[in-house]
Amino acid sequence: MAEWSLLTNHAWVLLCIAHDPGVRLRDIAAQVGVTERTAYDIVTDLTEAGYVVKQKDGRRNRYQIQARLPLRRPLPATDSRGLAAASEVLALLTGDGAARDRWSGRPAQPDRNRP
Repeated sequence: MAEWSLLTNHAWVLLCIAHDPGVRLRDIAAQVGVTERTAYDIVTDLTEAGYVVKQKDGRRNRYQIQARLPLRRPLPATDSRGLAAASEVLALLTGDGAARDRWSGRPAQPDRNRP
């Protein structure tokens, strides 16, 4: 059976950046399973689309996700526009309970792990 993933490489790169805004391209490539050149191309795509802002920090880059941007392909959501923002998808994938409840239709539960 062929290997496949529900997420695109672009989504995996966004998750890498969400977990570590100072992540190196070498580490992104290793985590996603692509070459460094492909990781660079994906970060460039995300930067040009406005989803990621790249800032120099000495010799390294730091990344900031512009999470309020809508997704390129609309997903059904409960807001009036019918669009999900990148932040909602990232929250779902990183385990944010409030976002998970919103998508499941359940009332939001307080997050006992947050102060």
